Amino acid sequence: MSRRWWAFGAAGVTVAAGLGVRSWTGGDFAKYAGDALYTVLACAVVVIVAPRLRPAVAAGVALGFSWAVELLQIAGIPTVLQPLFGATFNAPDLFWYVVGAALGWLLAWSGRRHSGHPGLCCAVPMSAQGPRSCPSWKRGTASLSWGEGTACTLSPKRPRDVK
Repeated sequence: MSRRWWAFGAAGVTVAAGLGVRSWTGGDFAKYAGDALYTVLACAVVVIVAPRLRPAVAAGVALGFSWAVELLQIAGIPTVLQPLFGATFNAPDLFWYVVGAALGWLLAWSGRRHSGHPGLCCAVPMSAQGPRSCPSWKRGTASLSWGEGTACTLSPKRPRDVK
C-alpha cells in the first residue's frame, strides 16, 4: 500500500475520531483532543500532498501550519474561515498541537513502514530467497541484505551482484 493511500486512511480515521470525540464527550477534553486531531489531520494532508517527505518533516510542517493558524487568531481570522480555523487565540492549544504532531509523526512513520520502504525498521523476516536488494528513496543509494534469522543491515551503496 502506498504512503498516500495510508495517509488517506489515516485522514478518514482522524475525521471519524474527531466527530466521535465531539459527539460523545464535552468540555476541555473534547476541545483539546480536537486540537490534537486537527494537527494529525494536517499531517495526513501533508503526506497526501508530498508522500516522499520524511515523517518528521511532515509532522513539522503540520505543526507549523497549526501554530500559524493559532497565532493568526490574534490578528483576527475572517468570519467566513472561523468555523474551520477558529476565532480566538488560546495559548494551551499550542501544546496540544505538539501532541497532535507527535501522533501525526507516528502515523506517518507507520505508513512509511507499511508502504514497502525500509524506513527505520530492519527487523524483517528473512526471505526464503535469501539476500536481495530493497528499494530506497533514491534508486541505487541503499540496499538491505539479510543475515542470520531476521536481522538485516542497511548499506549505503547498492551491491552490483547480490547472491
